[in-house]
Amino acid sequence: MVLKLFFATDVHGSETTFRKWLNAAGHYGADVLLLGGDLTGKMLVPIVQEQDGTWTARYEGARVRVDDEKALAEVEKALRQRGYYTQRMTPEEKESVRTPEQVEELFKSRMAEVLQGWVGLADERLDPAKTPAVWMPGNDDLEFIDPFVSSSKAIQNGDGRVIEIGGYYILSIGNANTTPWNCPRDVTEDVLAQKIDELAATVPDMSRCIFNVHAPPWGSNLDLAPELDDDFKPTVEGGGLKMIPVGSTAVLEAIRKWQPLLSLHGHIHECSAGIKIGRTLCINTGSEYHEGVLRGSLVLLDPKKGVKNFALTVG
Repeated sequence: MVLKLFFATDVHGSETTFRKWLNAAGHYGADVLLLGGDLTGKMLVPIVQEQDGTWTARYEGARVRVDDEKALAEVEKALRQRGYYTQRMTPEEKESVRTPEQVEELFKSRMAEVLQGWVGLADERLDPAKTPAVWMPGNDDLEFIDPFVSSSKAIQNGDGRVIEIGGYYILSIGNANTTPWNCPRDVTEDVLAQKIDELAATVPDMSRCIFNVHAPPWGSNLDLAPELDDDFKPTVEGGGLKMIPVGSTAVLEAIRKWQPLLSLHGHIHECSAGIKIGRTLCINTGSEYHEGVLRGSLVLLDPKKGVKNFALTVG
């Protein structure tokens, strides 16, 4: 029996793209759902109730003012689509959040509330007996979210585990090789190599193994990102952005060494493609979470032929 797997990644807190992922089983007829790393958003936007009763919000260099509940709800929905967390506040409440520690506490509280909401939504809509699902934190995700990610009855937290589904072994690692931003789950190449090897050694049949590894393999064209200067600004060459490989050498060598059936990646949003490394089909779906667009990949797995076909999706 052919197994239809749907994979997406890097939703970064976007309510719209997460809900689209949940709906992929019905929309695409997928048998299994996988959601790669970077589940949480990067910014909290205060929405302040002014003395005249209007609400104001500042983000991305713009200032928005609305004067009724319907318009306010639309602003909140638009911000949540883009992966931003929102917090309604009075001017006094905003003024009381002064220190970095207070800002972090508020940010984490909203992040936790959203994750709890996602877990509730998944447990309501997904039947794990009919549609097994796996997600995991990525290198951008703070470690405090792990209990929330592991609390779902419908979605398994795959990070650091090998999970058997439908006769296939899904090996998941949310870490990435070190980035310029020193993200919470960045690790050295040596550590990443060791993590992959230790899990891969437990897989009974590598010809039926699916790597779900957040970082793409180095130099594979699945890992091209703008080169940054010393001020972390993209460099320009020949009138366009200069793109360089930023993926993981450890992931590249692990794929070459273990030759899994399929290797799924994210992390680098600019890349959306599938390539072969030896016998292994490697896919990075890319990400457009900020626009509420879910990029994904639908992969058909045949028990006799391996990867029968795949398609990159945009929805």
